[in-house]
Amino acid sequence: MGFLRKEYQFLSEIGLGPRNPGCYLNGSWRGSGPLVASLNPANNEVIAEVVEASVDDYEEGMKACFDASKIWMQLPAPKRGDIVRQIGDALRARLQHLGRLVSLEMGKILPEGIGEVQEIIDMCDFAVGLSRQLNGSVIPSERPNHMMLEIWNPLGVVGVITAFNFPCAVLGWNACIALVCGNCVVWKGAPTTPLITIAMTELIAGVLEKNNLPGAIFTAFCGGAEIGQAIARDIRIPLVSFTGSSKVGLMVQQTVNERFGKCLLELSGNNAIIVMDDADIQLAVRSVLFAAVGTAGQRCTTCRRLLLHESIYQEFLDQLLAVYQQVKIGDPLDNGTLLGPLHTPISKENFVKGIEVIKSQGGKVLTGGYAIESKGNFVQPTIVEISSDAEVVKEELFGPVLYAMEFKTLKDAIEINNSVPQGLSSSIFTRRPEVIFKWIGPLGSDCGIVNVNIPTNGAEIGGAFGGEKATGGGREAGSDSWKQYMRRSTCTINYGSELPLAQGINFG
Repeated sequence: MGFLRKEYQFLSEIGLGPRNPGCYLNGSWRGSGPLVASLNPANNEVIAEVVEASVDDYEEGMKACFDASKIWMQLPAPKRGDIVRQIGDALRARLQHLGRLVSLEMGKILPEGIGEVQEIIDMCDFAVGLSRQLNGSVIPSERPNHMMLEIWNPLGVVGVITAFNFPCAVLGWNACIALVCGNCVVWKGAPTTPLITIAMTELIAGVLEKNNLPGAIFTAFCGGAEIGQAIARDIRIPLVSFTGSSKVGLMVQQTVNERFGKCLLELSGNNAIIVMDDADIQLAVRSVLFAAVGTAGQRCTTCRRLLLHESIYQEFLDQLLAVYQQVKIGDPLDNGTLLGPLHTPISKENFVKGIEVIKSQGGKVLTGGYAIESKGNFVQPTIVEISSDAEVVKEELFGPVLYAMEFKTLKDAIEINNSVPQGLSSSIFTRRPEVIFKWIGPLGSDCGIVNVNIPTNGAEIGGAFGGEKATGGGREAGSDSWKQYMRRSTCTINYGSELPLAQGINFG
């Protein structure tokens, strides 16, 4: 087993062993479900084993979490904020180890793995300040001796279902905000990244224990679809945050809606970068490289469509093809690697099948287009010339495949950008103010993230993250996303002795 390797010794320092219980419920670790192996995507060798949660484990853990919510929501918000601050401090102390684990188990390169953990630390900092700013409002009443207030209260329990590509950052977007808002959290991590789920939970559990708080405030399960379905069906969970494909997200939404719960959906992206004729070409080339190749094309914000003005089309492609040849493919933990493996062998198979579909629809491969023969899940970064009308362009192929296409006018480019079912991220490269304001205005991009002169990926936590259409409409992380994790009440208080009615109604 890989756990015994010298380079894996750091795992024991973050609470992991060769075999690990995969659910943290009511303050203790256990697991009575199937035994699964966590694999290293760079060689498909076993890192360690995990005993997943069973449905019985889920029920026991959820009962304790629901009971703990009555305690947690009564703690003053700034006190809850201090707990989240301590979680951030604990993450700082283990930043390198946790980042290395993300890289090892997920497959993204080490700087990105460390950056993912840093993103949670940033969310903790944001949430600490937020804990003193969960402000309501005072609303003037039309009735004498009356006062109207808007009050925000916790929901109770928030369910968080995360995906493999950001196995802990998305938890941070949700859990940091949910906790300071007074909610307990039940987390189901991705089935293929259970070690990250365990290591993150171990750290959070330690903070709760240190402060003599119920461990059930943060409840975590490693498991498959049956645990996710249980969360979606559970009436004790008013809000479910789901990150994954549009297909599965729609199923989760329908299940949650049937019980009148609320959903936060972060689903598929099909993101475009537009390069205008006046763009800084070198800046745009560097941006496209990171947006299309970073995380091996497995970000929801990965650039999948490159729209080039006809006057700079060939010049830009020539420069982009040149930098693609310099991309170092290899073990994500090695210095200098820019492209690690895809996450699973199935992802590699889907890449190969996807290239065949692209070719069958008229796509011309300019570079890449092949899987690399190795024990790991490595593929070549790929650029394809293809028509924007091809059906395959409307779909999200989760890998480093970039569709290059030509346009004549800004209007054409915006139409192509908006022509796909998804609406997550988009960016334009230009120096002209009139183009910028057209792009970010009502007749511009229809996405939730609308950038100028930066990549489609690499969002900061201060803004709300999410997209429109088949991306799901959810907003997480910064701005006023916190309001989705709370229950709003409008309160009218009569402090007089008369009973005047609104709208001047006289009722006897």
